[in-house]
Amino acid sequence: MKLPRDPDRLITIDMKKAQISLLVLSLIAIAIGFLLAGIIHSEFTIHITFKKFLLFLVYYFVGIILHEFFHLLGFILWGKCRWSDLVFGINKELGIAYAGTKKTLRNHTMKKALLLPFWLTGLLPFIVGIYLNDGPLIVASAFLIGGAAGDFAMYKQLREVSDDAYIIDDLQLPQLYVYDDDPHQNET
Repeated sequence: MKLPRDPDRLITIDMKKAQISLLVLSLIAIAIGFLLAGIIHSEFTIHITFKKFLLFLVYYFVGIILHEFFHLLGFILWGKCRWSDLVFGINKELGIAYAGTKKTLRNHTMKKALLLPFWLTGLLPFIVGIYLNDGPLIVASAFLIGGAAGDFAMYKQLREVSDDAYIIDDLQLPQLYVYDDDPHQNET
């Protein structure tokens, strides 16, 4: 990836740590989800069937697709990106789905776009799953909450950066380039 100049800071995540966080967050969310559903519905049973397992897989894979879509939606809504500015797909080497933008964004915009999928594919369906006492939805959304671990790791680092900083998304790796001032200001 060709950058306009050397970044002032690099935001990156340790994939091994992110995967451990994913698992821990997911397991904690599953426990909390079933506990709350048991309290609200005055019953606590876990009954795994093939149909429920398939339903979990459907919820989870649709959730992964929606997670990346909501990143893109955040870039469009808050970053004023066009469809041609967006990039998405699957990185087979890292085993992750990704969504990014070719457009330079302000930090406050990137932070919103990073967390939008957590709210809409993790927390919201998690609450709905608890309300409906829907085990497969609780588990799938718990894994999607855990799946936002990488987004949270980047968000945490971006909180240390000025909201007016400029961010360039790396389109091959899960990292962001931070510039204190407009990196394109001296380009001809």
